[in-house]
Amino acid sequence: MAGAAEIVAPEVPLIDHLTGFVDELRARGIVVGPSSLIDAAQAVEVLDLLDRRTLREGLAATLISDQMHRRVFDTVFDLWFPLGTGARTAVSELPRTSDGEVDVEAIRDQLAELLADESPDADARLAQMVALIVDQLGRYDSTRGEAYSAYQALSQISPQTLIARIAAAMAGGDGDDSLGDRAGTEPRYRSAARARSADLRAAIESETQRRMAGAKGRERVAEYAVPQLPENINFLSAGASDLAEIRRTIEPLARLLAAKLEIRRRRSHRGAVDVRKTLRASMSTGGVPIELTHRKPRPGRPELTVICDVSGSVAGFSQFTLRLVYALRQQFSKVRVFAFVDTVDEVTDFFDRGADDEDFGTSMHRMITTARISTRDGHSDYGNMLKGFVDDYVESLTHRGALLILGDARNNYHDPRLEALRELVDRARHAYWLNPEAQRNWGTGDSAATEYAEAIEMFECRNATQLGRVIADLLPV
Repeated sequence: MAGAAEIVAPEVPLIDHLTGFVDELRARGIVVGPSSLIDAAQAVEVLDLLDRRTLREGLAATLISDQMHRRVFDTVFDLWFPLGTGARTAVSELPRTSDGEVDVEAIRDQLAELLADESPDADARLAQMVALIVDQLGRYDSTRGEAYSAYQALSQISPQTLIARIAAAMAGGDGDDSLGDRAGTEPRYRSAARARSADLRAAIESETQRRMAGAKGRERVAEYAVPQLPENINFLSAGASDLAEIRRTIEPLARLLAAKLEIRRRRSHRGAVDVRKTLRASMSTGGVPIELTHRKPRPGRPELTVICDVSGSVAGFSQFTLRLVYALRQQFSKVRVFAFVDTVDEVTDFFDRGADDEDFGTSMHRMITTARISTRDGHSDYGNMLKGFVDDYVESLTHRGALLILGDARNNYHDPRLEALRELVDRARHAYWLNPEAQRNWGTGDSAATEYAEAIEMFECRNATQLGRVIADLLPV
């Protein structure tokens, strides 16, 4: 078939290849137990190895238990089980203008027709088109030889600009001429066209990755091509798509932490030692308190006070931590939230109105735009915040409550007001500071983290994994 790649059998036995694939998944943070590897090997025995879609789904069903890890799995799968090696054999060229240049508009028209086509051979023709695009639009000469760039190819094709053309082609094939020039504007066509456009982008990225793996080696391409697991993405360097991935980890993480907190609470069945009863019981042993008598426990849920920096540098980290805290709010008798940039203000009411994903994002935006959190130069001022909290809200801290401060402690060279922080720590039963920066950066530049760490326990929380671990270990029961 024109445009098809030759399937090349691996040079190592299949079981060794599968084991290497699983080792790579483990190296990326995906937990795969021995029983899952055995299940995958048994699945491979009955699957058609030439049908990559079936093989991919069969291995995914046996090797991953968290669908949030599917993106990483798919990328590693493409590297270890590529469609083929080398360039595809093609018998045609991309459309060109009269002066010999690639005709991008003609290419877009052809792509729109192929993406709207549901005939059996459409996928094969689209695969050949994608191969030509990567070969002729994505190829460039680097200092280390020939290379391919998905960004270079995509920037010329612009898949998002094809949505209207794909929808119109779908509507035209439907035989409905009643809409005239507005054909394809119906939601069902637009939605399907957006999905096909995303598929085109993924196909170009996959083909580029396959070419680069063949030219540079699988291990080298994996260094930059395989994304991080959502729970390991750095809060401070996450892009828009990464933030969306992290947001989806909050709910399952909250359920896990809630279960852990409930178990800890149930196991805390002993109260403090009852000295009077212990001494009375010791009379039978000559006054030696061999057996301690405990008071009956008085179960109760602790209070939690959160102070979070919502300045631009750490707003994402604060938002995810607040989402997690509010998902756990039933574990506390009261949750009060205070926000600041350079001035602190209570914002609890903004979040009590709604807790689902959409409402929470709206609450964050409303809080940042309307709360009294920035009254000076708009730069983070932890010292002024701490002094303001002591002056206006110190009574919110009690011996039953826990204090949680969220922020990178970058104080823009203002007075850190350590005495105010010490006063807050003394009033609270527990006090912790969660810092989204790497510990090696604490105290560098305008960071006052090392100074604050002398007065309060400070923990590094750069990603959702660290955040969940710290919250599970620190929150009181």
